[in-house]
Amino acid sequence: MAFQYGVALRNAQVSQIQTTVAAAGTSNMQLRIYSGAEPADCGTTASGTLLATIVLPASFLTSSGGTTTLAGTWSVAASTTGTAGYFRIYDMAGTPVCHVQGNVTTDLVLNNTSITATQTVSVTTFGVTAGNA
Repeated sequence: MAFQYGVALRNAQVSQIQTTVAAAGTSNMQLRIYSGAEPADCGTTASGTLLATIVLPASFLTSSGGTTTLAGTWSVAASTTGTAGYFRIYDMAGTPVCHVQGNVTTDLVLNNTSITATQTVSVTTFGVTAGNA
């Protein structure tokens, strides 16, 4: 029989994303949007062009029912023109540390993946669901 976790444990699992990213202080959290293909993992050097950097709000996620979703507003004026391919969430205290990486079509959804410099880039959907419900 497979493990089954209660809602409290599943909420704790997904809320750990915010806890880990914010460990060095909430002023150090960034979401970066890059062009190109997603690297193999967070430990691999970022590739492509950095299109936009969003400083995340102090409470950037909310967890309920074993799912965490975006909280607050995640938007910024783009710094460069290009087609968004993937994102990374960083703790920027000291040497930047990537904690989360994914695509910008299903893992994290943008208002527009065809980005022009100075246009507003906004995240419309982001969520992580804990398994074994």
